[in-house]
Amino acid sequence: MGSKDIAFPHLGIYLHNVPRSFSVFGFEIALYGLIIGIGVGLGILMAVHIAKKEKLDTDIIWDFAIYAVIFSIIGARLYYVIFSWDMYKDNLISIFYTRQGGMAIYGGVIGAFATLFIYCRIKKLSPYQIGDCGVYGLVLGQILGRWGNFFNREVFGGYTDSLFAMRLPVDAVRSWDIAQSHRDGMAAMGDVNFIQVHPTFLYESVWNLALFAFMLWYHKHKKYNGQMCLIYLGGYGIGRAVIEGIRTDQLLIPHTQIPVSQVLGIVMFVFAVILNFVIRLRMAKKIKQVN
Repeated sequence: MGSKDIAFPHLGIYLHNVPRSFSVFGFEIALYGLIIGIGVGLGILMAVHIAKKEKLDTDIIWDFAIYAVIFSIIGARLYYVIFSWDMYKDNLISIFYTRQGGMAIYGGVIGAFATLFIYCRIKKLSPYQIGDCGVYGLVLGQILGRWGNFFNREVFGGYTDSLFAMRLPVDAVRSWDIAQSHRDGMAAMGDVNFIQVHPTFLYESVWNLALFAFMLWYHKHKKYNGQMCLIYLGGYGIGRAVIEGIRTDQLLIPHTQIPVSQVLGIVMFVFAVILNFVIRLRMAKKIKQVN
């Protein structure tokens, strides 16, 4: 096993010399950033496609997307920095070193939704109708974006010898991502030490793909504006809450051992379920009153 190899031994997949970046005219391009960029672009196109189905002016989506992308990136970085403050407090300029990694999807989601409500308030538009288009692009971007973590050798779980176990050379992994379970299960192949982990980036990507498929199927059954937003929040929230429990690079609530993203995922799920129930109940009452 080479120092740049990635393997899924129980699936018979052995990838050699997997790069983190490539060079174009002497300029280094990180695959993580490239994949995120592709995800953003396809996500916007997806949101525009849904807007056409909703008979919504697609120029609104293009305009909103500019602001949403900017503030989602800012939100993703702020979320990571806030909950990893010990890494940055002694060298504040490193907050801006985004090429070294350090983005949190939840921060991007919060940034996107905050931008949605502010934008729609200013433009006097319905955030629920626009949001129902935007969440398709958001989840599609997450499906693709998680593969940036694959190239960065990050966002994985503890030791496993399960069917989907992924092998990574120790030298290719950030030292603070290596847990005791990895050290206990560490092995060598030739002169390269490797760890065997849960590929939680893959789990989340597949979960989001299933959520995306469900949203596409359910679209024609939508009962009210904002329902697709709630399906996204609830679906992603519960999936992330489960997967977060496996990860070894958890962001913790300060002075606790509680993963903040796991708590947020549960809160999102409960919020979405309760709000959907309340809205459907009110709709049923109105129909009953009319009849």
